[in-house]
Formats: sequence, structure tokens, C-alpha cells
Amino acid sequence: MLLLKKKEIITPTEIAHHFNFTMSGVSINLRILKEANLITEKREGKNKLYSLNRTTTAELARFFDDMYDYKLNSLKEYIENKERKRK
Repeated sequence: MLLLKKKEIITPTEIAHHFNFTMSGVSINLRILKEANLITEKREGKNKLYSLNRTTTAELARFFDDMYDYKLNSLKEYIENKERKRK
């Protein structure tokens, strides 16, 4: 995914070379990402080109940011409450 973010458009062959995957392994992963609407596929002649679905990945990033922020706030409250009980 980060490789796709770095490059706007990438081919399965580039992904296979970068990660040292077989083409069938890349194909399976791309299908899963496409079904999850995380990437888009565009045909250019015989080639398939893939890029991140910016809308879906932005939503996913916000989800994890919110979750991480919630966990940090919860941890902060826990520590503050524990310190108040000590006093």
C-alpha cells in the first residue's frame, strides 16, 4: 500500500519485483485490495495499472487516527485518575 502511495500508478510486475512476490501472490493481494475498494484498476492496452483509492484510504486513515487518539485519551485519563487516587 505504501508503495502505491509513493507512486501514483503501479503495475503488478513492479509490485512483484519490489516485494519479491510471485505474480499469483500479487494478483491475490490486489484482488483483495480491489474488493475492499482500497485500490482502483485501470487498463491500458494489455497492462493493468493500480492506484490507491484516495477517498477510501483517507477514510481508513481517519478511522485509525480517531482510534489511536481515543486510546491515548483513555490512557491519559487512566493515569490521571490513578495519580489522583494516590494523593
